[in-house]
Amino acid sequence: MRQNFDWRLIPSFLAALDHGSLLGAARALHASQPTIGRHIAELEAQLGLVLFERTGRGLVPTPTALRLAESARAMEAGADQLARSVSGSQASVSGTVRITASQPVACMLLPPLLARMRLELPEVQVELVASNAVTNLLRREADIALRMVRPDQASLVAKRIATVTLGTYAHRDYLHRRGTPRQPADLLLHDIIGNDGDSDIARGFAAMGFAVEREQFALRTDDLIAYWQLVRSGLGIGFLADYMARTDRNLVTLLPMLKLPDLPIWLTVHREIRTSQRIRAVYDFLAEAVPEVL
Repeated sequence: MRQNFDWRLIPSFLAALDHGSLLGAARALHASQPTIGRHIAELEAQLGLVLFERTGRGLVPTPTALRLAESARAMEAGADQLARSVSGSQASVSGTVRITASQPVACMLLPPLLARMRLELPEVQVELVASNAVTNLLRREADIALRMVRPDQASLVAKRIATVTLGTYAHRDYLHRRGTPRQPADLLLHDIIGNDGDSDIARGFAAMGFAVEREQFALRTDDLIAYWQLVRSGLGIGFLADYMARTDRNLVTLLPMLKLPDLPIWLTVHREIRTSQRIRAVYDFLAEAVPEVL
C-alpha cells in the first residue's frame, strides 16, 4: 500500500541521521532544536515507524531508519536536481521586452529597478518607451505597460500593483525667499507651478473651494519632467509624487493636512503573457519590485 507523508520532513530526518543529535541537525539546517524534533516525530507518526532511539548521548538510528536513508537521499538529490533545472530555466530566459511607462515612472522609478533586473535576468534586453498612450500595447508597440489608469480593452490583462502618493513641495531656497505656507489658503499668496492645457491642478483648487484660473499659475507646463525640474529649481510650489521628491534633499514637504488623491499603478500586458517566458519573467519582476520601492 502506498504510504503518504510530508516530503518536507526529509531534510530534518537526514540531518538528524548525519549529525546524531537534534542540536547538530538544527545547526546544520539553521533551524531550532524543537523544530527538528517535531519534524522527526511527525515523520515517525506518518510512517508508523520508530526511526530513532532517544538516548542521553543523542539519537541512535533504528535499522528501519538506516534502510530508509538510501531512498531519502535519492529524494533529496532529486529535489536538488529539480531546483537546479528551474534555476537554469530562469537563467535561460532571453530576448527583448519592450516596456512603456509615463515619463516620471520611466525616467525616475524604473532605472534603478531595471539595474536590479539586469542581475536577475541578464539575457533579457529592455526597450523603454516613455509614453502614456494606451495604443502602445494594442498596436503591439510594447509588451508591458505601467499606467495610472486601468485599460478596458478585453485583449489586455491589468493588475493593480501599487499606489503612488502625492504631496505639496517647494525648494528650501524658495521658502527662504517667500516664507512657508501654513494653511491651504496660503497657497494663493505664492507662486504655484501649474498645468498648461491640463486642468487637474485647477480642479484640485476648486475642490478646496478656491476658484483659480490658469493665468494665476506663475509657471505652467504639462510635461511632468519639466514640472519636476521647475519645482527643484526653486521657482515655486508644486505637487509631486513622493517617490520623486525623496530623491532631492532640498525639497521640503508642505501642508501635511492637504491630502492629495493617490494614483494607482496598473501593470498591463497582453494575454499572450501565458505563452511568453521572457515577458512573464519581466512581468513577475516588476509586479514584486515596484511595490517595494513605493
